[in-house]
Amino acid sequence: MLESVIGENEIHLEKIDNQHGNWLDCIKTRKAPISPIEKGHKACTVCLISDIAMQFDRKLEWDYNKEVFINDDEANAMLHREQRKPYGTDYVKS
Repeated sequence: MLESVIGENEIHLEKIDNQHGNWLDCIKTRKAPISPIEKGHKACTVCLISDIAMQFDRKLEWDYNKEVFINDDEANAMLHREQRKPYGTDYVKS
């Protein structure tokens, strides 16, 4: 696989060396990023719920559509954290 060459008539994906730069460019130009936002969100979700699952000695069930653990308040509590100031919900701009 490391030595295979993608043929001229095969699918070629766009190569990007600076994902963060692409994101900033998309903010400026309003163009879509190279990686769809939904896919990035789902990839981050897999990392987050995997980390949470490793902290428990029991099986957890994940509701893909609601993005919560099923019947597990303890695990769901780990999906969010208190925001640092001034980004919390009590922040009021004066």
